[in-house]
Amino acid sequence: MDKYDVIIVGAGPAGIFTALEMLRRGSEKKILIVEKGKAIENRRCPKSITQKCVNCKPYCHITTGFSGAGAFSDGKLSLSHEVGGELPELIGEEYAQELIDYTDKIYLEFGADPKVEGAAETDKIKEIRKRAIQAGLKLVDCPIRHLGTEKAQEIYLSIENYLRDRGVEILFEHNCTDLLIEDGRCLGVCVCRAGREEEKSEIHAKHTVVATGRRGADWLETLCEEHGIAHQPGTVDIGVRVEVRNEIMEDVNNVLYESKLIGYPQPFKNKVRTFCQNPGGFVSQENYDNDLAVVNGHSYKEKKSNNTNLAILCSHNFTEPFNQPIAYAQKVGELTNMLGAGHILVQRFGDILDGKRTWQKELNRSNVRPTLPDAVAGDITAAMPYRAMVNIIGFIQAVEHVVPGFASPETLLYSPELKFYSNRVKMDPNFTTNIAGLHCLGDSSGWTRGLMMASVMGVRMGQLLA
Repeated sequence: MDKYDVIIVGAGPAGIFTALEMLRRGSEKKILIVEKGKAIENRRCPKSITQKCVNCKPYCHITTGFSGAGAFSDGKLSLSHEVGGELPELIGEEYAQELIDYTDKIYLEFGADPKVEGAAETDKIKEIRKRAIQAGLKLVDCPIRHLGTEKAQEIYLSIENYLRDRGVEILFEHNCTDLLIEDGRCLGVCVCRAGREEEKSEIHAKHTVVATGRRGADWLETLCEEHGIAHQPGTVDIGVRVEVRNEIMEDVNNVLYESKLIGYPQPFKNKVRTFCQNPGGFVSQENYDNDLAVVNGHSYKEKKSNNTNLAILCSHNFTEPFNQPIAYAQKVGELTNMLGAGHILVQRFGDILDGKRTWQKELNRSNVRPTLPDAVAGDITAAMPYRAMVNIIGFIQAVEHVVPGFASPETLLYSPELKFYSNRVKMDPNFTTNIAGLHCLGDSSGWTRGLMMASVMGVRMGQLLA
């Protein structure tokens, strides 16, 4: 039975930066990181060779491994406290911004591009904001530091080596199966090697930090129910990934790089927003442990496509008696996967308005050619909930006033785009739960969304534990 000062479950940005900041503060505490995936240098997605997703087992290499989904994502750092979740509500907006600025400097030390997108050309930003206001939308002009998918992997490899060289133990290819909780205190974790669930072992620590990302949100939700960890159902995001030609998004891409638009379209007035915009990017597929295939987007520093893709997400908040928002979103995804025979569905916006499915031959003669080659042409409206679909259509039509051509009949919509961070763990500003010795960070905690804010939460945790 091993004994540590701190056990970190999950080697995503929140977990990584917890350990990193402890070291930077001179801590000599014994730290263990438990990660179900591989070291970043051993993560390989075979799709570049197979040209289609082969649903790797026991886990998807795009979403699992050192640095989490962040290493293989678009690699964008949002440099404003207005973007990235509700952490500022917990620690205060001014302090959140201070931590963002501090964390950004750490990324620069490890090789991030010093260029900041969307920080200049004020007059052009004003013009875009004016059109957004006229369309009933809010523009959040957040400065962006673009790491790039391939550059992000280099940066996180440097961080991985930094941690290892300074004594942080990283237990790769091990699942955390349970938390060890007795008399209201967390004593550590129960782990097993991937694929050997019967060979479990206990590891004890004074502090346990759970930072399992969106990938582990449903797992954490289950543990909260089992162990009485105070939490509440939060928001779940259901939506689509939209793809258009670069020419359509040219003005916004050049000025802002990422346009974060928020609206509340009639008749339901749910919050709908853009997220994860990738100029010259590529639509991608990710697979979860339950074989759920979801769509995402990547953006490289060097390799570029003719298209820009971005997510449009519709937020759903549930009240009594329902308290399983993650399961709800998964069912939506499963139904969509069923229609696509296990693949991502893609449909033209004009076909949605015309009430017909899209056929492959129609995609072949379109100006917008899909960057996800194995996406299946079909009808996403047959699986998307009515409320979400109406919200998305209304939002796209509003964005048309900001970005002419965005609501073109040839605009592509991929489904399902789902974000699993709905279970919000109740904590104080020091990230202490109602279970002594247990802390929950990052997207799985329900408080953050994305690389920067998850990293910030890790930095603050590292400061508190050092």
